[in-house]
Amino acid sequence: MKLDAEFDPLAEALHALRMTGVFYCRSEFTAPWGVTLPPVTDCLWFHVVTAGRCVLEVEGAEPRTLLPGDLVLVPHGRGHVLRGTPGAAVPAIEGIAHNYVSDRYAILQYGGGGAETVLVCGAVRFDHPTARYLVDLLPKIIHVEPAGAPQAEWMQSTLRLIAAEAATLRPGGEAVITRLSDILVVQGVRSWLENDPSARTGWLGALRDSQIGRALTMVHREPEREWTVASLASELAMSRSAFAARFTDLVGEPAMQYVTRWRMLVALDVLRTEGASVAALAGRLGYQSEAAFSRAFKRIVGVSPGSVKRVSPALATW
Repeated sequence: MKLDAEFDPLAEALHALRMTGVFYCRSEFTAPWGVTLPPVTDCLWFHVVTAGRCVLEVEGAEPRTLLPGDLVLVPHGRGHVLRGTPGAAVPAIEGIAHNYVSDRYAILQYGGGGAETVLVCGAVRFDHPTARYLVDLLPKIIHVEPAGAPQAEWMQSTLRLIAAEAATLRPGGEAVITRLSDILVVQGVRSWLENDPSARTGWLGALRDSQIGRALTMVHREPEREWTVASLASELAMSRSAFAARFTDLVGEPAMQYVTRWRMLVALDVLRTEGASVAALAGRLGYQSEAAFSRAFKRIVGVSPGSVKRVSPALATW
């Protein structure tokens, strides 16, 4: 397989960040106010401040003051607190009345009648299981202040559009806000990847490596190939021993263990989304028998492939 010289393995990882919006909300708070947002399994929370200011508190991280134009991500579905003034009570947001515009978009108005803070908030779930490799590496908070970001003007324009739509929800406004919010989430992750030194280590660092990044790309693109350490090393014009050592050092696990894990991630996604038979999927991923595939799947995922087809994607986690 020939790889495009311009291909960016990191871009392909970002492509895996397909999202499903679980919940979006335009929040209009007046001082004094505070709310507690619940943990949401396998989801990423985001908040965009369009007016006013507030403080975000996530356990284990320094509180962050958020100003108009700021975007903040809470990547691991962790519960957290937003408050407009120090010491304000923080009731559970589920107990506050919402005006539901649709089944996943609401308008929330809450507070004591003082200074106003307006946010667009939401929780999104990543559809593709391979996104876990990336999302698991994200910090507890990603705080993007557009004025200081390389993509400042682009983000400011997007935020202005969201603010305008949120101010007076017109026909189609919900769709505009949710789609722009999803774009901002990906942009927020990109900002972290470009600016945080910790994004240059581990699996992400391996993707950036000129040799191991190519090996990962080959496995990602053709998981069904009968890969071996020798064949991967040959593709990169490396010795078998040098490739094996470098792969393990950068990725954190041996090459063939990674190949198997990646195949099972692909299988998990197909089982959840396409409804393929186990036998067909085994052949599609290069296994000579359904039994061999099923054993590998259960070893990596923890359940049989047949059981994944019978439960909802939210329950088939590992």
